Amino acid sequence: MTLAGNVDYLRRLRKLNGFADLGAYARNIRPAVRSPLQEVTRFGTNPGNLRMFAFVPASLQYPRALVVVLHGCGQTAAGYDLGAGWSTLAKRYGIALLLPEQQVSNNANTCFNWFNPDDTARGSGEAESIRQMIARMVADHGIDQRRIFITGLSAGGAMTSVMLATYPEIFAGGAIIAGLPFGVASNVREALKGMRSSPTRPARELGELVRKASHHKGRWPKISVWHGSADRTVNPGNANEIVKQWLDVHHLQLEPMSEGTVDGHPHQIWWDGDGETIVESYTITDMAHGTPLGLADKDERYGVRGAFLIEAGISSSYHIAKFFGLTAWIREKKNVAKKAAADSPSAKLIPRVSPIPASAQAAMPDLSKILWPQAQLKPRPEPKRKRRGIDVGGMITRALTAAGLRKSG
Repeated sequence: MTLAGNVDYLRRLRKLNGFADLGAYARNIRPAVRSPLQEVTRFGTNPGNLRMFAFVPASLQYPRALVVVLHGCGQTAAGYDLGAGWSTLAKRYGIALLLPEQQVSNNANTCFNWFNPDDTARGSGEAESIRQMIARMVADHGIDQRRIFITGLSAGGAMTSVMLATYPEIFAGGAIIAGLPFGVASNVREALKGMRSSPTRPARELGELVRKASHHKGRWPKISVWHGSADRTVNPGNANEIVKQWLDVHHLQLEPMSEGTVDGHPHQIWWDGDGETIVESYTITDMAHGTPLGLADKDERYGVRGAFLIEAGISSSYHIAKFFGLTAWIREKKNVAKKAAADSPSAKLIPRVSPIPASAQAAMPDLSKILWPQAQLKPRPEPKRKRRGIDVGGMITRALTAAGLRKSG
């Protein structure tokens, strides 16, 4: 490496992943905003020395789902949650959240160490700490183990790649925002090179990196990939490498099966033999490094703008939750409520009455003419004085007589 290259390397090393500017926003949440996250202190041996934060809304969709959210460098769990809007979205759709947090003692810029072999291997370091946190959430909140998902930004996105590769049996799906493929760096120098230039590798080689990370033989997680086309911190070419990696894992062709736009941004998808979308990719046009924000379904907004939290006209948090299959809960809940009302004990006590056919109605006698024949002759005049009482017995006798059910006299 040349002298100029070494100088540039040392400059970048001081602020790995280029997130120094993010700290001012992430570590200083607006005083008026109180984070809904709660810290959990006991969740295992915690070999990666991470902190665990969680948010569990009062009402959870069924089966219960969990989304693991990983922040970027310079951020905190609460800061990224506020910016990306995950707890707001989770409350609306009844989703449990787990937000691991890096500590300065592990990384000066609070980056997850996605490039460190001791933190990215199955059963060790930060990856194992996150796995232990997930196990605690499953035990405490009855999470359906088939509905666990993970997402993250940049260093958190690269750590998302790590978790999906090392513990694929845990996750049904993942979403990587401005991240890197699994296994492309094993030290700081390689990490910076991958971020800066994104070397191109054969799909087979990338897929083998994932397959060798565990002994998994079952179904692989589905993947959503997001990247800004104007990203100068993590080269946008990394998005293509991530897609290639997971297409090879899923044995899918490199050519997109469908292409279009979502909220004005290019979107590519690949599906399996059952027609389910397994890999998708969003290229956020002219967006720099960060998480894209925008209006979601029914003009809902999740998150607030800040450093590396960018207004782009598309809500990545909402679309990721939708990709995970977590946004249909409100409509389903209404249908469940209707069904519950129909199946309630009180509803079952009320007999269902079928309507009387028109032919039968025509054959029925007019009971008003039978019971009150005198009413058919002329209107009953209103009495001028208040009546003192009604001869109920006499009325019944006259009615039965008129109907032929009692002899007169």
